[in-house]
Amino acid sequence: MSQQSEGVSQTHQMGNDRLHDQYERAGFAGRVGFGMRPAVIVIDMGRAWLDVLCPIGSDLSVVLDNIVLLLSVARSAGVPVFFTTMAYDPELAEVGAHVIAKVPHVSWLIRGSEWVQLSPALGRRADEPLIEKQRGSAFFGTTLMSQLVSRRVDTTVIVGCSTSGCIRATATDAHDENFRVIVPAEAVGDRSASAHAANLFDIDARYGDVMALDEVIAELRCYSKGERVMPPAL
Repeated sequence: MSQQSEGVSQTHQMGNDRLHDQYERAGFAGRVGFGMRPAVIVIDMGRAWLDVLCPIGSDLSVVLDNIVLLLSVARSAGVPVFFTTMAYDPELAEVGAHVIAKVPHVSWLIRGSEWVQLSPALGRRADEPLIEKQRGSAFFGTTLMSQLVSRRVDTTVIVGCSTSGCIRATATDAHDENFRVIVPAEAVGDRSASAHAANLFDIDARYGDVMALDEVIAELRCYSKGERVMPPAL
């Protein structure tokens, strides 16, 4: 085995702690931090994702509690909040044959049904947009981008589920659209612990800053204290 091949093999066997150090040396995992005007984007915290009676549901009660805490701080600081859900027409004509073949569970996500309704614990307010999406990313085929631009948002704080699907897809698109991306680790969740850990690692290395929840809350409180000045929305 060549030295180069041996090095690659060793890299593949590293744990995430050692791999993070190697990634930093390679030019990954830089820090973006908070900007002047953040917004919180709550991804898909509806019944289908929170109720184990649904095939895609899992116990995300701790994640939900953490999001509720973060929302309280964000609202007090005047930080805009956006919500998403996934929904389709009853005939699933909007889905597309290849998508429904890959993820037939979308048949549960019918527009207007109880399964696509947000958890009441989130306390969504009338001035907090609810964006209906039909793919993983909150940006794909929606008005989210234009709404963020209209509020001069430069930092997206992304919470919700699932880490390996819609969180990662939204973080990727937010990064590609040149927003700062912040993901509070305890405010996102997944059906799979290993997928959750692997995708947090990748998001932190490639797309945004994965931070502890208390660190994100401390940052958001700076806006209400006037330590950071949030310019008014247009």
